[in-house]
Amino acid sequence: MVNPNSLVAIVDDDLRLLESLEELLESAGYAVHTFSSAQALFDSNASPEIDCLIADIGMPGIDGFELQRLMRDTRPELPVILITGRHEFAELPQAKHNRFFRKPFDSQALLAAIADALTGQAGAR
Repeated sequence: MVNPNSLVAIVDDDLRLLESLEELLESAGYAVHTFSSAQALFDSNASPEIDCLIADIGMPGIDGFELQRLMRDTRPELPVILITGRHEFAELPQAKHNRFFRKPFDSQALLAAIADALTGQAGAR
């Protein structure tokens, strides 16, 4: 059951993917904020309100791994799901210890991962 108060933030420099994920998550009942960069997220001051973060690994500037690290400094309990279209990232040690999806990914599997993350299940530390 989706908590209608759960806010999921998506950070990705691919605007088409941002729109697609926003529609998917909203149709599943989540409140969604999208950002085209990590800096845009930080500039928004939305961080304290976020219940789950989805971040692209391969972004210019602050990449997904760095964004995750920065968020853990202030919000260690915040679940982070990393996504990427670059297969070489899947082999990195950081990817193996995280909630991680390679593009294209199954939308139902992503929704399940978000639900699990919000209830503190699979992959939580």
